[in-house]
Amino acid sequence: MQRIMLKSKIHRARVTEACIDYEGSISIDSRLLEAADILVHEQVDIYNISNGERFTTYAIKGEPGSGVICLNGAAARKVAVNDLIIICSYSAMEEAECRKHVPRVVLVDEKNRMVDTTRAAANF
Repeated sequence: MQRIMLKSKIHRARVTEACIDYEGSISIDSRLLEAADILVHEQVDIYNISNGERFTTYAIKGEPGSGVICLNGAAARKVAVNDLIIICSYSAMEEAECRKHVPRVVLVDEKNRMVDTTRAAANF
């Protein structure tokens, strides 16, 4: 049996842009993508802390070091600039792997600069 487990997340990122007239996706600073082990075009779930919206889209690469978190297309209607969101990716794992798995968690500051990648993971 496989279970779907949290693979990684970017916690409390701040939305910097919302572009309705762009193909759907979320643009994420490529340094954050790398830190969170999220690939370009990988499915991600977005949890909007500010308004309670929850939705699925896919990641695209934003400029490294820019702090960009931009919701594009229809997803742009589910956020406002400055909303706080959690970006999560998941993976299917066998039972034994699940018991040893520790998700990669990236914590960011108010400008979406990485401040920690281990502190929150220790809570799991």
